[in-house]
Amino acid sequence: MPKTIPPADGRKKTEKTASSSSAAKAAARNTDSGPSKVNPDSGGDTHVEKMTQTEALVAAMPFNATKPAEHGYANAISPRQGATVEPASRLPTGSTLSEENSSDKTGTIAPEGVNATIEPLDRVRVDSSGQMLTTNQGVAVADNQNSLKFGLRGPALLEDFVLREKITHFDHERIPERIVHARGSGAHGYFECYQPLTQYTKAAPFQEAGKVTPVFVRFSTVAGERGSKDTARDVRGFAVKFYTDEGNWDLVGNNIPVFFIQDAMKFPDLVHAVKPEPHHGMPQAGSAHDTFWDFVSLMPESTHMLMWVMSDRAIPRSFATMQGFGVHSFRFVNDAGESVFVKFHWNPMAGTHSLVWDEAVKISGADPDFHRRDLWERIEAGAYPEYELGVQIFTEEQAEQFSFDILDATKIIPEELIPVQPVGRMVLNRNPDNFFSETEQVAFCTAHVLPGIDFSNDPLLAGRIHSYVDTQISRLGGPNFHEIPINSPIAPVHNNQRDGMHRQAIHRGRVSYEPNSLAGGCPFQAGAGQGFVTVPARLQAQEEQAKVRGKPEKFADHYTQATLFYESQTPAEKAHIAAAFRFELSKVTVPAIRQRTVSMLRNASEALAQKVAEGLGMDALPDAMPLALAQPAKPEVTVSPPLSLMARPGDGRIKARKIALLVAPGVMGESMAQVQAALLAEDAVPRLVAPHIGSVATAEGGTLDADASLENEPGFLFDALVLPDGQAAVDALALDGHTMEFIKDQYRHGKTILALGASSALLEKAGIPATLPDGKPDAGLIMAPLGSAADAAATFIKGIALHRHPARETDPPRV
Repeated sequence: MPKTIPPADGRKKTEKTASSSSAAKAAARNTDSGPSKVNPDSGGDTHVEKMTQTEALVAAMPFNATKPAEHGYANAISPRQGATVEPASRLPTGSTLSEENSSDKTGTIAPEGVNATIEPLDRVRVDSSGQMLTTNQGVAVADNQNSLKFGLRGPALLEDFVLREKITHFDHERIPERIVHARGSGAHGYFECYQPLTQYTKAAPFQEAGKVTPVFVRFSTVAGERGSKDTARDVRGFAVKFYTDEGNWDLVGNNIPVFFIQDAMKFPDLVHAVKPEPHHGMPQAGSAHDTFWDFVSLMPESTHMLMWVMSDRAIPRSFATMQGFGVHSFRFVNDAGESVFVKFHWNPMAGTHSLVWDEAVKISGADPDFHRRDLWERIEAGAYPEYELGVQIFTEEQAEQFSFDILDATKIIPEELIPVQPVGRMVLNRNPDNFFSETEQVAFCTAHVLPGIDFSNDPLLAGRIHSYVDTQISRLGGPNFHEIPINSPIAPVHNNQRDGMHRQAIHRGRVSYEPNSLAGGCPFQAGAGQGFVTVPARLQAQEEQAKVRGKPEKFADHYTQATLFYESQTPAEKAHIAAAFRFELSKVTVPAIRQRTVSMLRNASEALAQKVAEGLGMDALPDAMPLALAQPAKPEVTVSPPLSLMARPGDGRIKARKIALLVAPGVMGESMAQVQAALLAEDAVPRLVAPHIGSVATAEGGTLDADASLENEPGFLFDALVLPDGQAAVDALALDGHTMEFIKDQYRHGKTILALGASSALLEKAGIPATLPDGKPDAGLIMAPLGSAADAAATFIKGIALHRHPARETDPPRV
């Protein structure tokens, strides 16, 4: 029976007491700054309780009592026992509060004082009696006698993952950082199916309404090394490992639905070009350099992808506000062996939101772990990231009628042609206990599919099917990477693979081959009824041709969808794309490469090419690059609104958004407390930011406890800003240069600003215009007269939900 998991609307609420501190709650939900002292009254809040108990645990050991005993002969021959302190509970010693969220994969909380890796070897013993033959992902093997061939007498095919796993493991029976996607962040969670999709697929996750499948997700940048920054302009990896009851399925995608190249043959060239230039190792994690633009400007098939990468898609606000795509066309296969094509979409329930470039650059200096920290803190706070899985399902006959080729990874299928159908939701509700063991060692492979999911003939996908497995063998030290706990399936594994470096399974008996009689024929091949069977049908156009090295004619249309993407953006987004090209190409040292890129852009958009040329100081536009296809097919869609980030604002909630509440001595504490309480009620994280952390005296005679400072938490790290009432506080903040920087960054980045009472003077001193460039009122600037804080908070919250106010942007910026 499928499991039932309650709606992901946060951690179970505990009863609040009157003494519960809003400031403590906000401070306890952060990982990079804290209050000067901890209030021992948690008010029933688990996060505050953990912070309080951690403080008490550390305070109980004010110094190292055994340090003096490290010296002298007597101590050397009789060392003392180390000092210990008993924690009040298991809260302060745990890795993550989300460990209470269990699944068939993660299990439950680690038993106290137990290292399960040294338990008796029964935990890894394997007996295959009466069991079907499987792959290392737990997928049943239908045919263990024949390799997959193109026709009965044709050549063996690269996509035969069963053959490759078997042979590759055998090859390595006698045992590094990822080359791409090295910098990543991971989380556990679950996928819940909305309705059965049995008419399309027999894949395990889609068989019943409400069926729950454990997942592990890894988000990543592509170009940078492990130590690089989170906010680089780059593609983001969005890889999901489904631990199904029929084996593991890896949906290995990106946050952009297309790619730079059409054939895996060019992938090493692309990566070599985008990586730091080999003679000096720069730039790290960025694409603004000669070798990248030299390569892509000679590969016009990259034009569509360049539009996406130069758009705000490449600098997401967070992983929780980022789409994901399977990129390629795959196949769904049902019990009758009938197949349809499918493309996968992950849509964040919080909406699609991004950073602006100036914001991203500043954040990378203040907090290079910005996205990683955001993901961790959201899950710890119970503001679980949630995504809806949508599919575009279409037939082979439909595919043949499109003006583009569905096997071309540089193309999308506009939603106007094939709508995206929601089929389930994914909730990320548990942080890893150990970054290396889980996030770093997880191995995703496009070859990991299960019955009901099959491949298309996409030539880029074919190369990935091979490359990912091959890479894991090198990176994780041998062919047994599937036995690393984070990679092991929850479905049973039984096969005849043996030995190799880091082998853990201890197989009983002497048989390691099939067919056999000494083990009663076990493990036996599953047959077509239960095992994975490759769909025999292929595109008719492919079947009529011999094996060749080439591309279909439709692959040669490199610009139509680049134009579609650009023309589907809002004016603000178009301006950001032009600015991104201007910045990136300004870093190129060879003018001819700039000229070539602009000549390529002319085929996508004359207006864009003109803006970029002007920004680069070109006297005249170069000639448009010759088309690879003289007469491209007429596109079915010329403008697609869903391609704009603005088309997906999300559910309107502001949970996990970080709001800065500036305070200084003399602040009107009551109005600030009203705003903070209203924000906490919406599951936002309002932080009190002062010139320094610690107690701040209020005008009413009380105190506020600032857990962040203007110095350690700059303005561009926050999603919105509240300026305080109280003349003394305003005067104090006006004398601090950090305040002006804070306000200017919030304004320049389009954030919502609430000015309480006297703080309007701070806006004036910072040079913030009272109106938009066109003279209209700025909805993102909210002025709250004395005594109106509660009403203003409601308007403020609505402004935060918009994420940004692009109407105030100018190029160059006014402030």
